[in-house]
Amino acid sequence: MELVNKWQANAKSKAKENQNFLKRLKKSKQGKLIDEIVNEADEKAFEKMDCLACANCCKSISPIVTRTDIKRIASALRMKETEVVETYMLVDSDGDHVMKQQPCPFLGADNYCSIYEHRPKACREYPHTQQQGFCKKPNLHYKNTLYCPVVFDVVETLKDKLQK
Repeated sequence: MELVNKWQANAKSKAKENQNFLKRLKKSKQGKLIDEIVNEADEKAFEKMDCLACANCCKSISPIVTRTDIKRIASALRMKETEVVETYMLVDSDGDHVMKQQPCPFLGADNYCSIYEHRPKACREYPHTQQQGFCKKPNLHYKNTLYCPVVFDVVETLKDKLQK
């Protein structure tokens, strides 16, 4: 809970600072070093973080749902793909399928996902800090600092390590 409390207390007040920092990273020639720092910080943050205690991502963000995701979800729910889309999704301004409501309709009161084994790829990969090329997606990571205590902690750790 310490990570969640730190994030709740600081994410908004440090938003502009984090946004500017992440934009500058995009031009960095230290991509490999940054990825190493991010991967280590991510591991340490997840050692302290129980996602089930937070689940803010599931409560606040509507992930992009691919055609493959729709097929997998439909199969798990024993529904037609069209029924899954009509019941749970809408098409956003970019033409992507997203959940039509937040919190996610598959999030239980206990913060467990009722389709966890069949969840969308975007959910499986969230918070996108374990991927190579962290510097290439500053806008994504900036937005995620506002939704996820792990991303906020990773960015704070990265700032500390790179500014030494």
